[in-house]
Amino acid sequence: MGTGKKVKKFFAFSGLLLFLNTAAHPFTGNKEAPAVRVGHFSNLTHAQALVGRANGWFNERLSPDAPPEWKIFNAGPSAAEAIFAGQVDIAYIGPSPAVNGFIKSNGEALRIVAGAASGGAALVVREDAGIKTVGDFHGKKIASPQLGNTQDVAIRAWLSKNKFALADRGGDVQVLPVSNADQQTLFLKKEIDGAWTVEPWVSLLMEKANGKIFLEESGLWPGGKYATTVVVVRKKFLDERPALVKKFLKAHADLTDWIRRNPVEAKGLMAAEIERETTKALPPAVLDEAFKRIEFLTDPLEASVKTQADAAYEAGFLKKKPDLAGLFDLKILKELSA
Repeated sequence: MGTGKKVKKFFAFSGLLLFLNTAAHPFTGNKEAPAVRVGHFSNLTHAQALVGRANGWFNERLSPDAPPEWKIFNAGPSAAEAIFAGQVDIAYIGPSPAVNGFIKSNGEALRIVAGAASGGAALVVREDAGIKTVGDFHGKKIASPQLGNTQDVAIRAWLSKNKFALADRGGDVQVLPVSNADQQTLFLKKEIDGAWTVEPWVSLLMEKANGKIFLEESGLWPGGKYATTVVVVRKKFLDERPALVKKFLKAHADLTDWIRRNPVEAKGLMAAEIERETTKALPPAVLDEAFKRIEFLTDPLEASVKTQADAAYEAGFLKKKPDLAGLFDLKILKELSA
């Protein structure tokens, strides 16, 4: 047999031995542990992700089992799509995209496992847009962060409740999905009249773009409480790695408590992380104003999520009245609270 054939035969045999050995003894050597992929937005209502990313809180508590790999989104629908595609395991997300994802996947895509924030959303209008009463919204253009996200559903539901028809349904009010970062530019150019958005963008529109708050969303809810951000987990990930989800939720709960007890330090970390992610610094006055509108918590405020789901149905995002049985899996959260 020639030398070339002997070499090929040797490598083929060696490869077979390696395959058999790996199958019998899966490799658990020194390579990096598989990361847990965590999605969030550069919003103050995602404070736990911002702070935990800035100070290494999650990395310290999840490593070496599964260090976090962070993924940034503009709004919930994009994050939900990443969950569907198996590209994200855990995400901080608004309730409307969470509900939409649950229903469209027939309950197979995700579970809400905790809350993260209440409040922080508002309808901001330009000072010079001529909007002083509800009736002044006729003929106006109002932005939302993304089609089908929590604030997009909120503005559509509010307009419907106040008997406005949207332009695409024969009315004269336009709802335009525009990324939070671009809303300020459109305010200054007078190309939109208002925006239903969330902090820090609410306070930025007031500080930098001649905006004023027309309506605080908290005023529409009993006791002023409603879910702005929840923690969702990809169902397959939850089924396969419940111990890791528990470790993540323990870190999330502890960090939520830390933020509540250390607001000054937390604000500094959030500002630094938002600047790193967006390349834009938040003025201290904006941060202070925004922080007052948000409550950080682990309670997912189920009743408000169900109300928001009904609003999504009425706005046409869901084809039938939502059945949310199975959406919430709070067993681990309750264990941690016991």
